[in-house]
Amino acid sequence: MTGVTTAARRLVLGPAARRLLESVVEAAAADPRRVVCAQVRAPGGHGKTALLRELGEALVAAGVPVRTPWQGDGEPDDDAVLLVDDAHLLDPDRLHALRDRVRAGRPRLVLAYRPWPRPGALLELAEALPRVAPPVTLTPFGPEQVRACLASVWDAPAPPEVAAFVLAQTAGVPAYVARLAAALAPAARRGFGAGAGGPAEVPAAALAAFTAELDELDPDVRRALLAADAGLGLRIDLLEALLGGGADRVGEVLAAARATGLVGRDGQLVPIARQALAALTPAAERVAVWRRLTELQLDRRGPVLPLVRSLLAAGPGGLDRSGGAGMAAALETAAEEAFDGEPALAAELFAAAAAAGRPTQVRQARAAALAGDLDTALRLADQVVATPDSPERAEGALLAATVIAHRGQLARSAELYRWSRHGPSPAFAAIGLLGVGRAAEADAALRQTPGDGPPTLLTGAAGLMARGVQASVNGAATGALSTLVQAAALLESAGPGVALPDSPAALAGLVALHCGELDIGESVLDRAAAARVGGALLSRRHALLRAWLDLVRGDLAAAEARLTAATAGKGRPEARDLVFAAALGIGLARRRSDLVGLHRAWPAACEALVRHPVDLFTMLPLGEFAIAAARLGQQRWLATHLREADLLLAALAEPPLWAVPLHWSALHAAVIAEQPAVAARHVTALAAHGGHSAYASAAATAAASWLEVLNGRVDPTAVESAARGLHDAGFRWDAARLAGQAAIRTTDRRAMTALLECARTLQGRAPARPAEPAPRPPGATEAVLSDRELEVARLVLDGLTYREIGDRLFIAAKTVEHHMARMRQRLGCATRAELLANLRVLTGEESTP
Repeated sequence: MTGVTTAARRLVLGPAARRLLESVVEAAAADPRRVVCAQVRAPGGHGKTALLRELGEALVAAGVPVRTPWQGDGEPDDDAVLLVDDAHLLDPDRLHALRDRVRAGRPRLVLAYRPWPRPGALLELAEALPRVAPPVTLTPFGPEQVRACLASVWDAPAPPEVAAFVLAQTAGVPAYVARLAAALAPAARRGFGAGAGGPAEVPAAALAAFTAELDELDPDVRRALLAADAGLGLRIDLLEALLGGGADRVGEVLAAARATGLVGRDGQLVPIARQALAALTPAAERVAVWRRLTELQLDRRGPVLPLVRSLLAAGPGGLDRSGGAGMAAALETAAEEAFDGEPALAAELFAAAAAAGRPTQVRQARAAALAGDLDTALRLADQVVATPDSPERAEGALLAATVIAHRGQLARSAELYRWSRHGPSPAFAAIGLLGVGRAAEADAALRQTPGDGPPTLLTGAAGLMARGVQASVNGAATGALSTLVQAAALLESAGPGVALPDSPAALAGLVALHCGELDIGESVLDRAAAARVGGALLSRRHALLRAWLDLVRGDLAAAEARLTAATAGKGRPEARDLVFAAALGIGLARRRSDLVGLHRAWPAACEALVRHPVDLFTMLPLGEFAIAAARLGQQRWLATHLREADLLLAALAEPPLWAVPLHWSALHAAVIAEQPAVAARHVTALAAHGGHSAYASAAATAAASWLEVLNGRVDPTAVESAARGLHDAGFRWDAARLAGQAAIRTTDRRAMTALLECARTLQGRAPARPAEPAPRPPGATEAVLSDRELEVARLVLDGLTYREIGDRLFIAAKTVEHHMARMRQRLGCATRAELLANLRVLTGEESTP
């Protein structure tokens, strides 16, 4: 772009102005003595003066004399066309003179004025004009006129995103479009930067151009605009009290405000005008208006958050203590309004109210917790609990217990809940006690009478949660899941404003994962996420459990995406979330046979193990850690935790729902560690629990099948049946893994082919093209793939070249090629793509390199 030129340009006009100009010029060209009469009405900045100037030049070019009332004291001749701008500002004598001229039969006059003020003399003049000349109303530019204006100023077309930015900031007011175009000229010369997507903000030069207009405003109009800037709009009821006048006076002020052009047709300040008002009005003046409005809103019990937000944006002077008790009450009220949607802002406002003398410390702590700031929440709640004469000690203990639960300390959390006895405390205490294996104490907590208070939605949901967890320990899985889903549905309407130690949806999701009801788990977690139950405090937990559902189903891409989203940009996870996030990273690497990724994820797993004690609700991640530890030779990290898990389950009489997944994982860890006796013990334990649920039955059958396969006894029919049982329970990856590993170990070529296709089907892929088994070359080993061939296969699936694989394994690239050719022949694959697909099944690899 070339920037602004000094040459005159053709004026850009809106449709109404263009029609008026064309009609007048055509009439004058046809007959220079013909009557020329018109009225132009528009707010400030809409182009009245520019239109009169253009009209005058066109009339002069057509041979018609043009005069203005301020061109000398003499009376203009009858042939001249009078161009009268800003007629609303003329004194009554001049307006009466113009009226008399019209009444005398000399109506060659073009009149331009704002809709306000409307002096009586102006109304008489307008009524005296011929009725064939109704007022022409100028309107803001549309997108086409904005683009034309920018192109005229810059001598080049404006990029679409720049034109859209200008239109949005100026609302199409012609004068503002021209100001912004001129201020953006330096950026226009630079092209706004490659890929910048248009200007980031309005230049200061464009705002400074409003100085004169704002200085000339009537004081009441200025106050009205400041009120609109606070986010309450131009409300008559508030303005009556603010301005100290009646409805008629407010109506006049509003009309005057709209006539300035600073207020758009929607009744809101034009964005660029709002920014100019904020930049050019002294802070003290703005704060004084907003404080007065805040007091008025408090008296009317109206919303004060928009006003307090404006005061907050005004800097330290906006929320200082000079406002007294009224401002403190306003801060407290605004914090309550912000609680559900903006807990971080609510915490800030509660803190300001507390500094002003309001008793808001517990509510500040709750808001901080819901915003995810558990350090602040715990510090404030603990201060309240430690204050002997505080009337909020029980509520503070409840909140401290909630925060501690998120940090994995269920025993300490339960202790605080039992001491509090406030609202849902007994039920939450029971959940925590069950989580650490203290069932008798949990029963006693549920019999504990809560403190005074109504039976709220929260207390009802907490009671259902406690009974659901209790049923998961000593009852049927379906009953426990049903009770927890009911509790989740009860709390959905509470939204993000309730601080919970755990959500009923999260507990329902855990129970669903433990008993194989994955569809129910997915539904309840999705509904809780949509309702934002528990706010930021629980959003990450819901996302991580949802990712775990994808993980066990074998949808690794979806699980990884959810894990990334849950752990990105929201601060460091708390201990409980850290355990699940680390276990998900471990599980993804293991299912992809990614040994490098497994090593990379292991330090996070170790940190999670150190920070979080064993409890009933972390059996799933503990199982993933156990398998990874066996794979990496790091069992020493898990020995204590697995022993504590065994003791916890024993204390609860080995509840099948919570024990089965851990035994299933421990079986695989024992197999990897080559501990057949330990593996057999877990198979026996799984068989004992087989009747508890469909998943427990499938796991027991699959465990027995795994043991047979690992001992070299592959019954294709039994393996396929066991694998399909796992698949039907939703555990697709485990099902495909069982069939694939059985295929590796069978010496029957037909059985191997059938199990491979079964594995592919269970993994959610189309079966490979049927192929006749290739004849086995003389001297071939009995195993389908050797350990070295499996190692080569994994590296190929990781995307390494033959040379890179050779460098890593200290063999020649040609040897790698021979390994691949031999694997292709043994697996009976006609193409490389078919070979890679089969290798993914055999190695458990899910993603395509």
